[in-house]
Amino acid sequence: MSDQQPVFNIEKIYVKDASLEAPHAPQIFLEPAQPQLEVQLATAATRAADGLYESVVTITVTAKAGDKTCFLVEVAQAGLFQIRNVPEADLEPILGIACANILFPYARESVADLITRAGFPPVHLAPMNFEAMYAARQQTQGPDARGPDTRGPDTRGPDTAGPRIEIAH
Repeated sequence: MSDQQPVFNIEKIYVKDASLEAPHAPQIFLEPAQPQLEVQLATAATRAADGLYESVVTITVTAKAGDKTCFLVEVAQAGLFQIRNVPEADLEPILGIACANILFPYARESVADLITRAGFPPVHLAPMNFEAMYAARQQTQGPDARGPDTRGPDTRGPDTAGPRIEIAH
């Protein structure tokens, strides 16, 4: 490694994908049942160019009342980060922890906004501890755990080893 200082810059934060489905609207608004929420979180990262990495946090929230889906919201919040002069071994934790921590508040806001715009009460997701998630994934999957692929375009899909959280609403 050269004598240059490590570089970490946020180049761009953007919504890569967002979708909302309310398949039983408007009838679902007339039902008094409290929906059950299921929240899924996934992270992924790829090398976009020399020294530039895309990190993506994907949140999926599904609300069901009985066997009917009230809504399904999915947001893929992405960021383009300049990371230079960092040892290759340190890239995975930077992308999986630091970048995910930066992106999560934006994703959480987009999820809440989409749900509210669909006519449902807002869902405010609790902050996530990406460091603990990363450590748990490393522990359960061992040293060869699938982390962000920093070599090129991501052909593996999102890292779904993240938690599946069920919340009663």
